[in-house]
Amino acid sequence: MTLDNIEILNFKNIPSAKLEFSPGVNCLLGMNGMGKSNLLDAIHLLSMARPMSSIPDSSLVKHGEDLMLVKGEFHTDSDAKDTISCGLAKGKRKSLKRNGKEYAKFSEHIGSYPIVISTPDDSRIVSGSGEERRKLMDMVISQADPTYLSALIRYNRALENRNKMLRAGVKDPILYESIENTMEETGAIIHSARKEWVEKIGPIVAQIYERISGGHEKTEIKYKSKLNDATMKEVLDSHRAKDQVLGFTSAGIHRDDIESSLDGYSLRTLGSQGQLKTFAVALRLAIFRYLKQQKGITPLLLLDDIFDKLDASRVENIMKEVTNAEDFGQIFITDTNRKHLDDILSVINGPKTLINVSEGEFTPLTPE
Repeated sequence: MTLDNIEILNFKNIPSAKLEFSPGVNCLLGMNGMGKSNLLDAIHLLSMARPMSSIPDSSLVKHGEDLMLVKGEFHTDSDAKDTISCGLAKGKRKSLKRNGKEYAKFSEHIGSYPIVISTPDDSRIVSGSGEERRKLMDMVISQADPTYLSALIRYNRALENRNKMLRAGVKDPILYESIENTMEETGAIIHSARKEWVEKIGPIVAQIYERISGGHEKTEIKYKSKLNDATMKEVLDSHRAKDQVLGFTSAGIHRDDIESSLDGYSLRTLGSQGQLKTFAVALRLAIFRYLKQQKGITPLLLLDDIFDKLDASRVENIMKEVTNAEDFGQIFITDTNRKHLDDILSVINGPKTLINVSEGEFTPLTPE
């Protein structure tokens, strides 16, 4: 799948842009704050109906303007072409359309145009809270399995209702029954999908990490969940008294986590910045392969400043990974260092572009 072109109006710091993309590698060169990441964010918006970070929709509109619009044409592996547009006017709800027809629910769009993105904040996947890792699992699996997203939405609604009852001091178990039945049903679906995902992705991450690190380190990921050893009903029943004191649901799939290790030691507590970055990149590339296999569609791959905090040998090994035309399709790479980008483009025989980014404006360059 490729994104053939994009039109942008008043999106973040980009006042106006019309860009044609190479079906191969697209490199974006520019200093920080010039708009490279915002272009990737616009692409992410078209694919996932939301920006990369959790910010209010109102923040997507360029300061001082009343509306924004992002529109792009996707060319799928089945040779179909679809125009996706996402617009927002101040005081109104965000609009998402496919070939001019508005979606009734944004969830109907998720997974149609799969995307994988690596950002400078990816080290938080390891070093951050469990919420970061749950969001990652949910985003990836939702792209591969629409039933998972439906179950997740229903679980979160039931969880919110249960927490409201706990805060209100409700004690009668019968009043909790219908809510907890939904949590039990959807919790089992979510747990099964997450467990299967970790089992599939783990060996792929280990293989890619080993190649990037030059074979010097071995990594492993494990899925941590109360439901590994009990049903959702058993978990809720055993924590009921505690939850009534706390006023919230203290256990369930909303507390799941991923544990990563390096040579048998916790990567989170002992990993260096370079090791955390290497793991994050390896995980993203493994996710790419997972989605490609599950969907039968080659996802877009967006790599935002991935070479920061990595030594020269790891940069070279990542370049070997992402420039393998047999595995990857369309790639977008940003960097502040032209040499990094020219080195990548020099080993690519297929289609490629280099674009300079400055103050939200985009200018084609000739690779050296």
